[in-house]
Amino acid sequence: MLIVVNTRLLIPDRLDGIGRFTYETFSRITQDQPDHHFVFLFDRPIDSSFIFSENITPVKLFPPARRTWLFKIWFEYSVTKLLRDFKADLFVSPDGFLSLKTDVPSLPVIHDLNFEHYPQDLPPKITDYYKTYFPQFAHKAKRIATVSEFSKNDIATRYNINRNEIDVVYNGASEGFVPADAETITAVRKKYSAGKPYFLFVGGLHPRKNIVRLLQAYELFRKTNDSQTQLVIVGQPYWKGFDLSQTLQQMQFRADVHFTGRVPQDELYRIMGSAHALTYVPYFEGFGIPIVEAMQCDVPVITSNVTSMPEIGGDAVLQVDPFEVSSIAGGMQALDNDPLLRAALLAKAKVQREKFSWDKSAELLWASMMRCGVVEDETN
Repeated sequence: MLIVVNTRLLIPDRLDGIGRFTYETFSRITQDQPDHHFVFLFDRPIDSSFIFSENITPVKLFPPARRTWLFKIWFEYSVTKLLRDFKADLFVSPDGFLSLKTDVPSLPVIHDLNFEHYPQDLPPKITDYYKTYFPQFAHKAKRIATVSEFSKNDIATRYNINRNEIDVVYNGASEGFVPADAETITAVRKKYSAGKPYFLFVGGLHPRKNIVRLLQAYELFRKTNDSQTQLVIVGQPYWKGFDLSQTLQQMQFRADVHFTGRVPQDELYRIMGSAHALTYVPYFEGFGIPIVEAMQCDVPVITSNVTSMPEIGGDAVLQVDPFEVSSIAGGMQALDNDPLLRAALLAKAKVQREKFSWDKSAELLWASMMRCGVVEDETN
């Protein structure tokens, strides 16, 4: 079987959520399925580190799909032509985009529908494109994969898709996320938080990640508690124009908020493992990978009580209302001051985290691919 995969988000040193999903699943699938051939589609120079096995043919397609009008050219013309020329049996698109012109069975991974619920959080042209085309992608698909039961129900309801045609493929956590030893914790805290314990946020600086309320909650926590615990924010702005300067200027404790920008993966392992707690409180998520990463590191988690996050965290996290600054601050106070609560959450996390691994993700995605019926079609 010849399987074409949209790998345009495999970008060196820039594997965000969807890129990480693509990397972790297809690095396993391609090596586990040596009898099948895979064609990886890139829209920029090909990096050899993403060619995981000998049964992969990498292809760079023109033009770079970095604007809405280029999305359409890339998927409707370049991808369509390649699928025809290679006589592909299946097209898999981990970012959810499809070719509407092809007859090749297609499986998009639609991670969430944040743009349907909070369209104002994206640039208008991106919002318009997503709201126009993702319903069409969903109905074009042979099957759909997504990353949580929450997203499955959301896609089925909003786009009127049969739930039996949607497969849940949970995310995982990379193997480097492990508890940090005392020496590492001391070194990391000296480097990033003036030697003090820190709350941690990891992710793109995007409106739905709720960074403004997180900063306001940290300010309230510090004003109402005798604590020196710092706040470390790892990530970079997702869209141009996202500005936190006004919020920071209003903070008495802004000097205790530390922005690292994007960090290498090995450094992220150290930063996560050395955190006092993860404070991850978006108001919309399809999954929330940092929740699982923190649980793998034996770091307690404060997260939101909305969308997918209760499903992923279960009773192993402290849930707060992401729309209430006082609720987030209260979660910080609880985990900062109550060692028994911390211990109880960590004990539960050892159980909850077993539900998620990239090995399981790869197995579930491959099973979804096989449900597209292309193997049966080949034998008829």
